Amino acid sequence: MSTNSQSVTVIGLGPMGQAMAAAFLDRGHAVTLWNRTPSRADDLVARGAVLAPSVDAALSANEVVFLSLTDYTAMYALLEPAADALRGRVLVNLSSDTPERARAAAGWAADHGAVHLTGGITVPPSGIGKPESSTFYSGPRAAFDAHRPLLEVVTGRVDHRGEDPGLAALFYQLGMVMFWTSMLSYWQAIALAQANGLTAADILPHATETANSLPGFFAFYADRIDAGHHVGDVDRLAMGAASVDHVLHTIADAGVDTTLPAAVTALFQRGMDAGRDGDSFSSLVELMRKSS
Repeated sequence: MSTNSQSVTVIGLGPMGQAMAAAFLDRGHAVTLWNRTPSRADDLVARGAVLAPSVDAALSANEVVFLSLTDYTAMYALLEPAADALRGRVLVNLSSDTPERARAAAGWAADHGAVHLTGGITVPPSGIGKPESSTFYSGPRAAFDAHRPLLEVVTGRVDHRGEDPGLAALFYQLGMVMFWTSMLSYWQAIALAQANGLTAADILPHATETANSLPGFFAFYADRIDAGHHVGDVDRLAMGAASVDHVLHTIADAGVDTTLPAAVTALFQRGMDAGRDGDSFSSLVELMRKSS
């Protein structure tokens, strides 16, 4: 069943789990909770949620169980002792982990009579319950379709990427690959600015303008990379190597940590050593590919 009054269980009440439980309450759903630290449920219980006395009881309360845990290791630690209560449950696992571990978890859940839907939320807790926020899902399409109204409470947009339970985790990690590196580059720019007497606020407009230019580069290079077209007609790796070397020395001259720019420079140098100096710097993707 998938009605607006369908009850749900939420296991894990970190900031994300609390936000999800609150969103369900906002939409009129009955919510059962479990968390290792019971006091984290106090505000939600005050709003009408029910705190289960055990994981077994939380699982048994509802067909659909949302998991918001640190990783799949935490999931196993909580659910394995309560495995007898898994039969007939739909586990919507919004915990972060790798695609391979998501596939293994789906098999483990199936062995215990449960259905596993992998989820990858693309927003922080503040985005939960917002119609413009989105989540990747993968796993059994029938379960996704049956419970889509509940999934859309968590984020207004839901994107089923396929039956392979690892795909949602993959798309989530693709975003994280870009997010963490991008944010580190911003911290690096701030550290360099501060070493030169500027503040984060001083460089914010320029940093934002630079970040906003990236989608155009993404689109320009996507088709070329898929076609294996790395001809140096618009840029050359040698030019890029000189630029990142200038970045490295600018940062070093300012006395700022060089770990990140040194890694970038080393990757460019690998491309130069491979004889790609006249190719586009997009050719570096060939160095990053999985070896055949």
